[in-house]
Amino acid sequence: MSQWLLNRLFSVQDQPTPTFAVQGTINWMRALAEIVQSEQFTDDKVKSIYRTVNRRSHNEKADTLVFENMLMAYHNLASLQAMKDDVCHKYDICRSAIIAWYYATYFSASAMIAASSGSKQETHTATAKTWHADFAEKGLLAYPFNLCLSSLVKKDVETQISSLRNGNRIDLNTYADNLEDAKGACISYLSGTAEYKKWEVEERIKTSKEFKLLNVDNFRTKAARELRDNELKKGQVNFLFQAFRYRGKANYRDSIFLSYGNNYEEKIAQFTQDLHVVTKAFIRMAAIYCQKRVAKGDWDSFTKDLEENTRLSLCVSTLKV
Repeated sequence: MSQWLLNRLFSVQDQPTPTFAVQGTINWMRALAEIVQSEQFTDDKVKSIYRTVNRRSHNEKADTLVFENMLMAYHNLASLQAMKDDVCHKYDICRSAIIAWYYATYFSASAMIAASSGSKQETHTATAKTWHADFAEKGLLAYPFNLCLSSLVKKDVETQISSLRNGNRIDLNTYADNLEDAKGACISYLSGTAEYKKWEVEERIKTSKEFKLLNVDNFRTKAARELRDNELKKGQVNFLFQAFRYRGKANYRDSIFLSYGNNYEEKIAQFTQDLHVVTKAFIRMAAIYCQKRVAKGDWDSFTKDLEENTRLSLCVSTLKV
């Protein structure tokens, strides 16, 4: 079959191979869904993580920000459920479903930050960094959403990835149908995101005044490596950074994949279900944490109000704690 558009795009810009791009997209979400539907992710386990979290001093403005963000997350979850249940041809909505998944995740994380410190970030990157400090580094996230790296230096990443793998050799080429496959695929995506973030840092450094003064075009010299590694030490990878990268592929970078070429109809149908399952789990984790922080009784008032007044078809049970 002639693929005129693919050839046209390849002739003018670097394009990922559609088959490989689709495979990674589907396999990561399949792995996450496999884990959150297992005994690794249960209400009891999530609640145990937050058992020592105390209710904070009254902060009505911050609490309102929590409720606003959770409403937005809930709305995106409702969108995913409608896409999963009401759309026959899943290819038509798979890219839009990723966007809904991302914003449900982003708004849930923003609600958690508001519940933690009362702060509001102006950019998605700032949100991911704050979430890293408030939750990832403090062990206040449930698996698999707790997988993270606190450095982008190559040897540090390799050491942490090796520790996380603990002998598991499965990578993102595997379509997970068991827990070990899923764990390996998730670690593979974490590692891949670290490589991507490292490349971003290196590209930024190459445009800096300090790098230009070295009169080099790579990082082979000691001075260039030190300049790079000092920046890489400040780098991070967490679930939000992975989600941001994931959304970027679907929404900006890789125009040709997800709806062109080989037919993966059955896997795309499962993919829309996996997006919904993973989103529901993340929102559930956020709800359990936020309920512990807002003014006593207000979380119940929030969920009861939604039951009475929302026009969305989605039940609010995921938000009830």
